[in-house]
Amino acid sequence: MSTPLILASNNAGKLKEFAELLAPLGFDLHTQGEFNVPEAEEPHLTFVENALAKARHASRLTGLPALADDSGVCANALGGAPGVFSARYAGEPKSDARNSAKLVVDLATHADKSAYYFCVLVFVRHADDPQPVIAEGRWDGEIIAEASGQGGFGYDPHFWLAEAGKTCAELSAAEKNSRSHRGQALRELVKKLR
Repeated sequence: MSTPLILASNNAGKLKEFAELLAPLGFDLHTQGEFNVPEAEEPHLTFVENALAKARHASRLTGLPALADDSGVCANALGGAPGVFSARYAGEPKSDARNSAKLVVDLATHADKSAYYFCVLVFVRHADDPQPVIAEGRWDGEIIAEASGQGGFGYDPHFWLAEAGKTCAELSAAEKNSRSHRGQALRELVKKLR
């Protein structure tokens, strides 16, 4: 018997990644949109605070355990920007293409193009869980001006992985899950949940 788990997101890419990695633990993953849960406010300046707020919000409105992720890309030359503002870096409405274009422009005058993806996952058993399970992952790379690859989402076509000789968007789903910040955080979360 699988346990329903609410993903505090409506991102189809994240749902697919999480569902594959959490299925062996017996969780039946659903997006918050399936339960008409509106997106939570994300007013915080850290990934962990935003993820916790999103998980508690989804759990409170559904009465079910919830999992939230807050993640983004952090450019070293920009002091960690866009960071928690990655999804809306170029403003509203959210646009992966506009966000990537803004990041490329903002880094154009900097010699240092190094960046990293960072992910924090928070699992709550119920909305007021005093001991949320928290896991994180980091994936280093650099931002390139020319987009390359059709896979992934977000900044993936501009996120160059020197050790792979390709961008995130050129990795297969299996390769990405085995290396990514989200994959790392999920594996750490799974270890903690076991």
